[in-house]
Amino acid sequence: MTGGVDTPVAIIGTGRMGSGLTGALNAAGVPTRLIGRSRRPDDTRNAGLVLIVTPDEAIVTVAAELARDGAIASDQVVLHTSGLLDRLALHALGSTGAGLGSFHPLQSIADPATARERLAGAYAALEGDERALSVGERLASSLGMRSVRLGPGAKAAYHAGAVFASNYLVVIAAVAEELARRAGVSADEAAALYLPLMRGTVANLAAGPAAALTGPIRRGDEATVRAHLDTLEPDRRRLYCLLGLEALALARAAGLQEGLASAVERALTSSG
Repeated sequence: MTGGVDTPVAIIGTGRMGSGLTGALNAAGVPTRLIGRSRRPDDTRNAGLVLIVTPDEAIVTVAAELARDGAIASDQVVLHTSGLLDRLALHALGSTGAGLGSFHPLQSIADPATARERLAGAYAALEGDERALSVGERLASSLGMRSVRLGPGAKAAYHAGAVFASNYLVVIAAVAEELARRAGVSADEAAALYLPLMRGTVANLAAGPAAALTGPIRRGDEATVRAHLDTLEPDRRRLYCLLGLEALALARAAGLQEGLASAVERALTSSG
């Protein structure tokens, strides 16, 4: 396993992620300093790693300010934590000779106090030059995280995947809750009704999406699919059909008999 960070870390950005990373690294024995708006050039000069943990739109500005102030030297590495932007966001620091890249923790941090537990076992997506990648891997190790390297130009696709895995999962849970209320379930019970099912489904994903898929589309149950479509409002019906076709592709990969698959496909594609 890659060793942990063996140099002081300066974190620029006092939001939930910045505060959480600071606490987690300090707890892991890595000297880490959290830097806010009143940043001085000396704040980063003794840090082997400078981590910019700000909103995406501020990263370019912070990099330009660090360059202007002479706050970064050639023996340092600078990483930012954007899920979308790559090392080009740090282009203002190119002439410093520092290692440049990005380190995106693939985890949401709602409470900085829980960051160490939430980050442990999660992935960090790395991109940048070789020095940046190496330091990013050691940073991940210090936090108990796994790391994965991304190639040039790959971050948009990677980040879109994160939106599907996290944000759209929340949206789907909200749609399910709405449908439960339509079925007469109380608001309190509707909010909790599907959570055990969702937890079980996420646990099943360890075997892979095709193996984890259950339900009427996996069984090729055309009648049930049509009953669902008949009860849904037009916007929900469109969403059901779009996701249903993706589910059908998984069902076919898992071995669904083609006659049954074709019947389900007709139901999903003929619905108005």
